[in-house]
Amino acid sequence: MNASLTHFDSAGQAHMVDVGEKPETRRIARASGSIKLQAATLALIQAGDVKKGDVLGIARIAAIQAAKRTSELIPLCHPLALTRVGVEFTVDAASLRITCAVTAETLGRTGVEMEALTAVSVALLTIYDMCKAADRSMRIEDIRLLEKSGGKSGRWIAGD
Repeated sequence: MNASLTHFDSAGQAHMVDVGEKPETRRIARASGSIKLQAATLALIQAGDVKKGDVLGIARIAAIQAAKRTSELIPLCHPLALTRVGVEFTVDAASLRITCAVTAETLGRTGVEMEALTAVSVALLTIYDMCKAADRSMRIEDIRLLEKSGGKSGRWIAGD
């Protein structure tokens, strides 16, 4: 990989990349991650018996909110006008895992990878927070970018 790190100037100082001259294009990023739980914790979530409320519903809202506020959390991210944030949860009872997948979209001058990754992270952290009284051994795993499209570099898809 020979790509230079764009968040550093010629003197090695961190800076926010100037995207003012870049054309606006439709940009999409998909990210995912999962949380591994004990069987009893997963059963509580599926039955809707967690005392704090609808775990996946609240985690979905947390993901959307996190995507919208990514630039407040990641110092060199540009604030973006998101056009869509889609959040999906898949419950796998056999592996005792909930997977969160987020698709973030914008029409802009910079990508939405960080928004998708932040949204996944916060959704999974929300599940942990809501269920920690029942299961402190939960493990958040495998948060990663799955694909991105738009901009000068075009489409990228993760290899497994």
